[in-house]
Amino acid sequence: MSRLADIPVRVEAAVPGCGSADPGGQGGSGGLGGGVTAILSELGELLTRLATQGEPAAIDLRSLPMTQLERERLRHALGDGEVQATVTAAGVSRINETGMAGVWWVEHRDAHGELQAELLEVCRVPEFLARAQDEIAAAGQALSRGARGGS
Repeated sequence: MSRLADIPVRVEAAVPGCGSADPGGQGGSGGLGGGVTAILSELGELLTRLATQGEPAAIDLRSLPMTQLERERLRHALGDGEVQATVTAAGVSRINETGMAGVWWVEHRDAHGELQAELLEVCRVPEFLARAQDEIAAAGQALSRGARGGS
């Protein structure tokens, strides 16, 4: 299985509006200011890049000073998609498709349930769901051995 450390993550440069006043009422004090709108705009640009150049990207939400209200507004703006996946490895990872094709809300937790990473991945399918080539080869060999020695 892919490991958390193997996930390719690219954090985009500073999001416009971070740390600025909150003229649009986007989140209150201590948050992103008008950053929810800026994140949505950035996601639009990243989706265009994915569609035209095939280039995946990610936004590390834990690196942004988001309030709970901003997080809720962002979730609401992105909506819910049709795909949800839970991976149980060293901890639990939840991968949720948003209502925007190509945008995935990904949370990785450790064995104690502590949030370790929270990302908006812009890709066809999060790489974390793909199995490693060596694991696929080992599974094929195990099945081949079982088929020869089985019933």
